[in-house]
Amino acid sequence: MNSNNEAGLKTIIRALQHRNFRLFFAGQMISLIGTWMQQVAISWLVYRLTNSAVLLGIVGFAGQIPTFLIAPVAGVLVDRLNRHRMVVITQALSMLQAAILTVLIFVGVINIWYIILLTVFIGLVNAFDMPARQAFLIEMVERREDLGNAIALNSSIVNSARFLGPSIAGLLIAVAGEGVCFLFNALSYLAVIVALLAMKITPSEAQQAERRHVFIELKDGFNYTFGFAPIRILLLLLGLISLMGAPYAVLLPIFARDILSGGAHTLGFLTASAGIGALAGSIYLASRRSVRGLGRVIVIATVVMGGGLIAFAVSRIVWLSMFFIMFAGLGMMINLASCNTILQTIVDDSKRGRVMSFYTMSFMGAAPFGSLLAGYAAKNFGAPDTLIFGGAACIAGSFFFARKLPLIRKLSGPILVEKGI
Repeated sequence: MNSNNEAGLKTIIRALQHRNFRLFFAGQMISLIGTWMQQVAISWLVYRLTNSAVLLGIVGFAGQIPTFLIAPVAGVLVDRLNRHRMVVITQALSMLQAAILTVLIFVGVINIWYIILLTVFIGLVNAFDMPARQAFLIEMVERREDLGNAIALNSSIVNSARFLGPSIAGLLIAVAGEGVCFLFNALSYLAVIVALLAMKITPSEAQQAERRHVFIELKDGFNYTFGFAPIRILLLLLGLISLMGAPYAVLLPIFARDILSGGAHTLGFLTASAGIGALAGSIYLASRRSVRGLGRVIVIATVVMGGGLIAFAVSRIVWLSMFFIMFAGLGMMINLASCNTILQTIVDDSKRGRVMSFYTMSFMGAAPFGSLLAGYAAKNFGAPDTLIFGGAACIAGSFFFARKLPLIRKLSGPILVEKGI
């Protein structure tokens, strides 16, 4: 390997120099494979039990609506409490949910109502877990200039798992059924819990400050988040993508079985293809040295995502569909990670948990409404037309964001200069 390649590799993985992030990276790599296996298994199980596009949407709604309702309050607690301890607890509860699913399916009593109830439970856990993990990143990476790289590397393992998990799940479901996927997911949480317990964390000084009433701090966080134009515009774009673009995942079982005439393995291949695109996007972001130019990257990525969804919707050939959904995954991942990087870079440390809770709410919180809307639209207009409309909405959102870029740069620039980034 020549010196240029070595320098490039060191740039891509520079956040791994931090011990705590290195532990987190290794634990997450195993755990997230199980998480993606379970997501594919649940989608296939629901469609196998019900043959209903509407119930696919309802299950997606049930898993994400708690985030919309609870995330803002969870953000206040993230700014108050020990984030490290919160993440350990939420990961343990996630392991419990997967274990219960495993038992129910192996004893043969699983039904749609148990699935919905357990999906609501994991949604409640995620309402606390997601803002806590996002805010916890800053405590695992001591050098602020490595934060963007850490976010990109974290996205890379999410999307490596998104490639491996569905591929493994598709094969296991065909051979042994959905229960094996739930079992693997339950066991995989041990890796990230062990990694978290091995960390040495110094509590944030901002979390040790004097605290006021929960609702006063919630109001302060809301005013700060939506009163500052760069944060507000980024969250609006994320909300649009979550509502109109991201629900494509809910409809994939319909495309796999009814439109492409495949089975569980086809669903696994489609989800994995989106993961390959997302992984490529995360590697690209990890190779970037600074946040400069990310606004323009967001515009391009949103157009790529929308175009990928439209092309996927009109395809009737499996390999072409895999190719097009890869671009949808690429665009969505670059968009999410870039928005996350800009937010984490410009946000005030004392309000980080609350801002990241609104980030979670904008993406995960809008998703249940998108899932429900996609399910009903697919029933009444067909899954392809539903995705075409969603892709077009994402492209329209990119034009809106492009018009606001000069304002975002003007207001964010002084903050980046002050922080020495």
